[in-house]
Amino acid sequence: MADRWRRWAWVGVLVVGLILYLAVLRTLVGTKNPNFVPALILLGATLVPLTFLTFAQARTGRWQVPASVLVISAFFGGVIGTVVAGMLEYDTLRGLGALPMLFVALIEESAKLIVPVVLLFTVVAQHRRRVPSDGLIIGVAAGMGFAALETMGYAFTALLSSQGNIGAVEQTLFIRGLTAPAGHTAWTGLTAGALWALLASPSVGRLFGFLGTFLGVVVLHTLWDTFSGSLVFVVLAIVSIGWLFWELRRYRAFGEHRVGQLQPN
Repeated sequence: MADRWRRWAWVGVLVVGLILYLAVLRTLVGTKNPNFVPALILLGATLVPLTFLTFAQARTGRWQVPASVLVISAFFGGVIGTVVAGMLEYDTLRGLGALPMLFVALIEESAKLIVPVVLLFTVVAQHRRRVPSDGLIIGVAAGMGFAALETMGYAFTALLSSQGNIGAVEQTLFIRGLTAPAGHTAWTGLTAGALWALLASPSVGRLFGFLGTFLGVVVLHTLWDTFSGSLVFVVLAIVSIGWLFWELRRYRAFGEHRVGQLQPN
């Protein structure tokens, strides 16, 4: 029963989140009180990524990452990731005068790994657990935080540039929120999962697997930022999410066979 509840918890997160979002939106439109704008942006930016995190977490197998770790990963991963990426991109722009999309992808994908790396090694030190699905879900949480904060920034910019047009904010929240699971959320989950797999079973093959995953994620990120058009985004989304869940299935099988041997006596 508990396992069934976990597997369908994402529906509850989505439904409750939608109700809250619509309630805030209706109140904002009805009262025209700008005090409700931050709540609208917060809910709109986090609803889909949080739903996706809940969905993925329920499919990592029997052994679950503590909720406290996911909250830390999402909050600090998002804040530190966006700050570090923003500063590095700003410094590079000042030095080069232009910043190719490849550099943007490389900087952001590296920045998003800072907090997951710290948490991954902390989990190893404290619990002596090296289950790759743990790394993947921690990465998904960090990517969720990064995506949510970035979406909030774009929504705020849309509000200013449109001179307070709530419709422009809604459109930004809808597009970026809907695509978040196929972007930052999936990409950080893939790289963190590959890193955890390397720690779980160190080998030259695993090392090249991590490097190949990181390179593949950077390429996906670059293509996402470079090209436009619904068809391109749909293809990239299918590749990103499909790759994530394929890896999650592999890591889950790994964890079911190895986790018993990795627990402290």
